[in-house]
Amino acid sequence: MRGGGGGQSAVCAAEIGGLSGVELARGLNRLGVGPGVSARPLPGRAGNQEVRGLGPHPGSVRANTCCELPASQKLEQLNQYPDFNNYLIFVLTKLKSEDEPTRSLSGLILKNNVKAHFQNFPNGVTDFIKSECLNNIGDSSPLIRATVGILITTIASKGELQNWPDLLPKLCSLLDSEDYNTCEGAFGALQKICEDSAEILDSDVLDRPLNIMIPKFLQFFKHSSPKIRSHAVACVNQFIISRTQALMLHIDSFIENLFALAGDEEPEVRKNVCRALVMLLEVRMDRLLPHMHNIVEYMLQRTQDQDENVALEACEFWLTLAEQPICKDVLMRHLPKLIPVLVNGMKYSDIDIILLKGDVEEDETIPDSEQDIRPRFHRSRTVAQQHDEDGIEEEDDDDDEIDDDDTISDWNLRKCSAAALDVLANVYRDELLPHILPLLKELLFHHEWVVKESGILVLGAIAEGCMQGMIPYLPELIPHLIQCLSDKKALVRSITCWTLSRYAHWVVSQPPDTYLKPLMTELLKRILDSNKRVQEAACSAFATLEEEACTELVPYLAYILDTLVFAFSKYQHKNLLILYDAIGTLADSVGHHLNKPCLSSVATALQSGFLPYCEPVYQRCVNLVQKTLAQAMLNNAQPDQYEAPDKDFMIVALDLLSGLAEGLGGNIEQLVARSNILTLMYQCMQDKMPEVRQSSFALLGDLTKACFQHVKPCIADFMPILGTNLNPEFISVCNNATWAIGEISIQMGIEMQPYIPMVLHQLVEIINRPNTPKTLLENTAITIGRLGYVCPQEVAPMLQQFIRPWCTSLRNIRDNEEKDSAFRGICTMISVNPSGVIQDFIFFCDAVASWINPKDDLRDMFCKILHGFKNQVGDENWRRFSDQFPLPLKERLAAFYGV
Repeated sequence: MRGGGGGQSAVCAAEIGGLSGVELARGLNRLGVGPGVSARPLPGRAGNQEVRGLGPHPGSVRANTCCELPASQKLEQLNQYPDFNNYLIFVLTKLKSEDEPTRSLSGLILKNNVKAHFQNFPNGVTDFIKSECLNNIGDSSPLIRATVGILITTIASKGELQNWPDLLPKLCSLLDSEDYNTCEGAFGALQKICEDSAEILDSDVLDRPLNIMIPKFLQFFKHSSPKIRSHAVACVNQFIISRTQALMLHIDSFIENLFALAGDEEPEVRKNVCRALVMLLEVRMDRLLPHMHNIVEYMLQRTQDQDENVALEACEFWLTLAEQPICKDVLMRHLPKLIPVLVNGMKYSDIDIILLKGDVEEDETIPDSEQDIRPRFHRSRTVAQQHDEDGIEEEDDDDDEIDDDDTISDWNLRKCSAAALDVLANVYRDELLPHILPLLKELLFHHEWVVKESGILVLGAIAEGCMQGMIPYLPELIPHLIQCLSDKKALVRSITCWTLSRYAHWVVSQPPDTYLKPLMTELLKRILDSNKRVQEAACSAFATLEEEACTELVPYLAYILDTLVFAFSKYQHKNLLILYDAIGTLADSVGHHLNKPCLSSVATALQSGFLPYCEPVYQRCVNLVQKTLAQAMLNNAQPDQYEAPDKDFMIVALDLLSGLAEGLGGNIEQLVARSNILTLMYQCMQDKMPEVRQSSFALLGDLTKACFQHVKPCIADFMPILGTNLNPEFISVCNNATWAIGEISIQMGIEMQPYIPMVLHQLVEIINRPNTPKTLLENTAITIGRLGYVCPQEVAPMLQQFIRPWCTSLRNIRDNEEKDSAFRGICTMISVNPSGVIQDFIFFCDAVASWINPKDDLRDMFCKILHGFKNQVGDENWRRFSDQFPLPLKERLAAFYGV
């Protein structure tokens, strides 16, 4: 064991069982154990049980990385001694001669032991720990009280509330203690229990203790200590959203008590009062309505509170109110006061600017950390079919939300104010403009950059709701914003990108030379900005512009591609992802124009032009997947020693690899050949996190299309995994696995035969399930069709079980290669098993008629089946049968197929 001699002797003493409390405390101190102890709790975030209520400790106690591993191994050994946990509780509660951080550390190690080994504690030890906790909840040190509270709540959350029947009654009775420390300690523990075990407290399992606890908490709203008042409100707040019966019985008394605390001098109390009112707005609007005028006035004051945590909590009120039907009537008279308050809240605070490194203008050469690979708006990839009527997937599109300063990743007053203005603009539409326009005039041309920046954010926030009313002002505003794209402050340039993207729809509707061309020219310059935040904002804005402009961009393609190719050589990790998104969006938006002969050089640039830049991106993604998997294995084997990895980074890396495979096509072959991506993918496909599996199946499908020669040797390993993931409980996982099976079958041909039994029954079950989402139905139908195309003898016998839902789910998708192969499959299966289609033949006719322009040989297959059926039943029966057809279907079949 490395480390100071004292640490060694203490541990050796423990090993021979002769360890005194003092030696243990000092030994632990020198060992440097206590994961998470030095972390500071997040402000205002409930549920962080590890470190709640504990500030940073002196350096002597901070986890010492160089000996972390041996220390935790030593602790594992110490846990073999039944008395070890008795020593820990003894140091925490009795050893007053030791310093508080050491005693607290001892309690936190005990807390970790409770989490890991509680079921193995001998009964006597468990009982001793419980009674010591209750006897010391009123320790004179706030740090020790908080540690005891954490220990109590950890034991409670191990399912022990049932086995510790005197815990809640005892804590509730301690609230009445004359001694402040005892009352505060008991309340602290109760608050943690309410946060972590709210559900069980309101269940019959414990005989509904809330019936006693809630009236008890309400009595303390008027306590003389601000800390106690704050605990009392926080405890009751845990039960609002779930509409707990015990609280609903006392709702009027609760609201009355809240109003009494409205002007409390303690910020934490005011914050909890605001939080309560926001939640009550959602669940008991009826009770707030009579007081709504006063509540709005109060929330206006609180949104301007000196304490930012209080202001943020109050600002949530406007977001929540905007979702209520009564919002428009209730707020109308308050808008003249409210709008300036929200607009004022949208300015960067001094601390924001420091956190955002707002004074650093050029940072493009500073390498990103590996962690920066996660882009802001990432959603795992779901493979969907293109629809005839809309061409969109059934996914929420939240890419437009107000998230302009992601480095301050936590929710803050600026973001909340901007989001509130956005939703209110959607409620009031143009009626909001008389309150906004005078302010905007002042802000947008202000000499202070922070004020000007907030004005540009305001303009972006109202874009969606007030678009109609803003149109007369846009001819003046858009050129002004385009000018702001070259402002000397990076934060002004980046917010301007976002705001302009919110008006892209209008820009594109005007003659291109007026606004589109200058906007595009300036945005492309910003894509090459020397500030990474601006690069990111410009790429995102450009992707939005691409979606709106589509083919309007064709004249500028060569210029756009030159810029994007150059950006590839310039960008660090994180922005490469966003750049790739912009390139993918460009390909979607201008589509076949990239393939026109005159633009063939552009198409080549899109592929080979990026090849030199793809290799490092590809390699970085593979490394990231490998590193994450390795860390996950260590964590599984030794969870006490190794932290679990953040798998979001791996998901993004897999999705970017998918994008590369799709964009490069066959060109990715050489990169795949030189890497172990298939081995890594095999592990990802078995990960317990659904999103990882979802992304790995998307990548499998894309690699199957791009370079099947490398995938083929692994098919025997991959297919059983795909079969077990055909579980519609996880819609997106199931969807991508289904799609990948279809892509594999097209490549495998007749060799797919041995794998049909692994997947066919599940697919038939999915296509017949009620309420299956459209995307999954379509992919399932295509994959069944493709399996039938390559192995008709194996699939055709089941035709009757899936033909009807198969036809109805594919009639709406656009003509494309996937639809083509699926219909060839169904035709081949009908020729093998004609009786399987007879009962549902009208559905087949309808599906055939959905084709706009089938290839000639496919059209011949349709003709053969339709005429074959008609000849078999005879003219008279056919007429009776076709009389059931809706007229458009009848006419289409007659015109195209002569039946």
